[in-house]
Amino acid sequence: MKKILTAALLATAVLLAACGNLNFNSGSGASGASGSSTSKYTTTGTSDSGTYEGVIKGGRYQTSSARGLQLTQNQQDGNAFNIKSMEAGLQEIAKKQFSTSKYLFEEGQLLSTATAKKWLGHRSDQDAEGLNPKSNKETDPDKRVPTYLQTILEQDYMTQSGSSMSLGGVAIGLGMNEYDYYEKEQYGATYTTHITDAAMTQQSRRMAQEVVARVRRMKGVSNTTPIVIGLYKLAARDSLVGGTYFDYVVSTSGTSLQSWKPVNQQNEVLPTIDNKKPINQTVADDFNNFQSNVENFFPTLAGVTAQAHYEDNQLAGLNVTINTQFYGLTEIQSFTQYVSAMASKYLPSGVQVQITVQSTQGMQAFLARASGAKDFTTHVFDSY
Repeated sequence: MKKILTAALLATAVLLAACGNLNFNSGSGASGASGSSTSKYTTTGTSDSGTYEGVIKGGRYQTSSARGLQLTQNQQDGNAFNIKSMEAGLQEIAKKQFSTSKYLFEEGQLLSTATAKKWLGHRSDQDAEGLNPKSNKETDPDKRVPTYLQTILEQDYMTQSGSSMSLGGVAIGLGMNEYDYYEKEQYGATYTTHITDAAMTQQSRRMAQEVVARVRRMKGVSNTTPIVIGLYKLAARDSLVGGTYFDYVVSTSGTSLQSWKPVNQQNEVLPTIDNKKPINQTVADDFNNFQSNVENFFPTLAGVTAQAHYEDNQLAGLNVTINTQFYGLTEIQSFTQYVSAMASKYLPSGVQVQITVQSTQGMQAFLARASGAKDFTTHVFDSY
């Protein structure tokens, strides 16, 4: 059952990350965050006022060299939802400091793969830059020094003035382990060290202070460039949702940090597994009613699941995945119309809802309703 849910939810995460409208605007004379030479740039435009325009330099989207490292490590841990949730969450935190109307978004250009690898390591004679504490060589789960920091994510926020562009701010996400998986010998059994919230907070805040100091010394970062550090608790490898941020802090000058600000986020899968009590019973009941009606429409549905995201104990978004076993275009058209009606009737109003209809042969339909909107926008993917 978990394999089916994982495949369904992962497809939803990939689709949501890929959606967006690109309206190109041209300019020239941009200089990169890492001090690259002047080159032509374009911006992606934005589909609404709540999202950032992206930066394109020399006709190419600038990827982050450190991102592949993060993705690889999360895949090894068995939870590909972490990186998607970590990226989206850091951008939401960044919006509190960097307005979408004044700043442009660029994938992190300061951290190289080599630098990120060093920072993710345990401090040692061979790696003086490791942010994780020095290993004590113990192998007992309760005695060893665990890997607290698992991933590092960088996002750059650019400002544009006439024909020039410069680094306006940096956001860094530190992905912290609640469960550190390790092997006592290569290809051996996997063991787990559980890290308490207190230990995680202590270590991550220490690392945040060091990261700010290191970023300040990087080329292209001034003494007054705002730096945002978000602390993210990675979900366990067998979780069907990603992790959540729990703290963030801003440095506006030098290496000093402002007051830490808590982040109250929760994620869950609906329907809940193993009779687990839902975060919000009303939301769970609404989804169960929607699920029942949808599954009764066709007897060949493989399943209806959802990811629910909460901010400050309030539902902030719902991503629904429907797996089908039928392939006819007219069936999909009728089914999509029915899903739209049932979603409008049963799913919570006032929050963003996205629904993916898919089969083993690929995407069949997509439905979306923006936060505050009344009606769903739908699209059926035909075969030509």
